[in-house]
Amino acid sequence: MIKLLEKITTAQNREVELIEITSNSQDKTVLLIGVFHGDEPQGEFLIRKFIETKKSPCQNKTLIIPCLNPDGKALGIRQNSNGVDLNRNFPTKNRKILEDKHYFCGETPASEVETRFLIEVLEKYKPDFILSLHGPYRVVNFDGDGRAYAEKLSEITGYPVEEDIGYETPGSFGTYAGKERNIPTITLELPEDKSNEDLWEEGKGIFDFCTDEISNKKSINE
Repeated sequence: MIKLLEKITTAQNREVELIEITSNSQDKTVLLIGVFHGDEPQGEFLIRKFIETKKSPCQNKTLIIPCLNPDGKALGIRQNSNGVDLNRNFPTKNRKILEDKHYFCGETPASEVETRFLIEVLEKYKPDFILSLHGPYRVVNFDGDGRAYAEKLSEITGYPVEEDIGYETPGSFGTYAGKERNIPTITLELPEDKSNEDLWEEGKGIFDFCTDEISNKKSINE
């Protein structure tokens, strides 16, 4: 049911994997991503819980990166082991170096192996929809033509839809994939005041929607 498609090794010799779950259809390709930031591990828990509990093939081709930043996760920090915020490291038109080192974008665009891996995944597999799991703001943020998807995920989770997260995000993945490549890209911000199990019970329907329902345009627009 699960197939390893690609993997890379990070600076600290941890693996980042791209896996595929068996599907009935290749009409739509969905990409799910966990742990851009090492101090936001909830996304990986939810993704692995989904993989564990999924008993039937997905309706969409479903690609998953459970943990993009295993070094940052091991260190308990936002950045990777080179001190780079992966969600500011993409070669976007609005890229700039911020004064706050918490959001350090790297010396050059796509300087990090994790960033280059994700860029290569987009180029090779050409996803039609992307869901990236973050924290801790309890909102559904979208980039590109993603409002309809965001509103559906809002219905499932109860989180409000916010097109603007409230601060500038130069070099972000949402800008790179959603705004500059026109791939509907959802950033689901999970609240930090709930246990992983509570987050699963609250949001497990998001995975069924992403992997089984978005191929049905009627289900989105109803």
